[in-house]
Amino acid sequence: MRSHLLSDATTKEYHRSVTQAVERVAATLAATDRPFSGIAPEALAPDVDAIDLERPLGDTAAALAELEKVYLRDAVYFHHPRYLAHLNCPVAIPAVAAEAVIAAVNSSLDTWDQSAGATLIERRLIDWTAARIGLGPAADGVFTSGGTQSNLQALLLAREEAAARTAGTGAVPAARMRILTSEYGHFSVRKSAMLLGLPADAVVTVPADQERRMQPAALEHELERCVREGTVPVAVVATAGTTDFGSIDPLPQIAALCARHRTWLHVDAAYGCGLLVSPTRRHLLAGIEQADSVTVDYHKSFFQPVSSSAVLVRDRTALRHATYHSDYLNPRRAAAENIPNQVDKSLQTTRRFDALKLWTTLRVMGADGVGALFDEVVDLADRAWHLLAADPRFEVVTRPALSTLTFRWVPRRTPEDPAAPAISPAAIDSANLHARKALFASGEAVVAGTTVAGRHHLKLTLLNPRTTTDDIAAVLDLIAEHAARHLDLGEPLVHAC
Repeated sequence: MRSHLLSDATTKEYHRSVTQAVERVAATLAATDRPFSGIAPEALAPDVDAIDLERPLGDTAAALAELEKVYLRDAVYFHHPRYLAHLNCPVAIPAVAAEAVIAAVNSSLDTWDQSAGATLIERRLIDWTAARIGLGPAADGVFTSGGTQSNLQALLLAREEAAARTAGTGAVPAARMRILTSEYGHFSVRKSAMLLGLPADAVVTVPADQERRMQPAALEHELERCVREGTVPVAVVATAGTTDFGSIDPLPQIAALCARHRTWLHVDAAYGCGLLVSPTRRHLLAGIEQADSVTVDYHKSFFQPVSSSAVLVRDRTALRHATYHSDYLNPRRAAAENIPNQVDKSLQTTRRFDALKLWTTLRVMGADGVGALFDEVVDLADRAWHLLAADPRFEVVTRPALSTLTFRWVPRRTPEDPAAPAISPAAIDSANLHARKALFASGEAVVAGTTVAGRHHLKLTLLNPRTTTDDIAAVLDLIAEHAARHLDLGEPLVHAC
């Protein structure tokens, strides 16, 4: 069995096995003509359940052949130009190469004596990101597993800072703490509040405008209400790139209100962080430099493999709230000796060297190269908006600031039958829901769904520069066909150009 462990004695087997895996994936990608096979869970489950995990195959090639049947054949492929659903991106090849290095060396980014140079690379990338944001010389941060964890850590720090700030007036009970966020903020804000022991009413949703951006006047009203009611605003969470609309909250105005009320400002830029490297759209993040903490997800708009995220803070001393010392891992004397243990900043202990993916990408492509790719998908979204706005089969909610389009199919009244009975909103909801499911089952394309004002909508999240307006037009035709068939309308397949 030692022959299966990577060491100086098994490098030939390592090279052979990894090469076999790469060749199989490459062959699969080359032959993939749609983003999904369309297989249903009940069809795939028997193949997975039939595998006897107590009887090993003993050979990597055999295991990879088996994997073809239970995973590779039916995986959802984000690299395909008609995958248009969630915030999943095609990945940069340099980052994929770095993944091989990460897995083989297997550094753990908790202590210096487990990571050495990896620690310095991660710290350098945190400094680079903080400089791109404009947080100042006292900034710091740490890589995380994703935006949900980044938001959780930011709100933990905000809660502890609020408690420290009000310490002279006695302990602040959880029942009096409040977190303010847009009605379109990420669900992880509520999840974080729950994990932090805050009550259900601790998260206050602030109304948004027609562009789905938080209204500063409404935020000011809620902050003043906190003063009147004697509650403590722990943090305001602004969003730079909402999941459903890609909208960016008015950061300068929100920052001014937070400064006036001495409230922590957290900016969730998990999606919009790609603007930090955009050659043309960096101005859309104006005001982010005034944040106390920021979430970035490199595995969204930096084209990195999952997982690759970070939380950054303006004042590195705030990270002390995540610091715990253990004599067997990071004793207090290590900090006094300036030994850089990243576990002192992190909610995690054992942690992958995910920073290497971004490092390798930047060293090969450069920041402008990554930003240019993000610009391409934002440009594409604007062209797709024009396509949808001109098409009478669809209603589009709002013009995108980033690369997300939320819309719904609506039946057309034909000139030949203007007196046809109206179709109920519930029936239209059902048609849109059916169209999404039928499209996914066909495997020809993948789109997402959400609700707006209680009505079912469809959503395109564009993160693939290879996607074209022709791809989008073809997918819209398929959606219209599935929806019309569901209502037995026999609608012709004509899209407006």
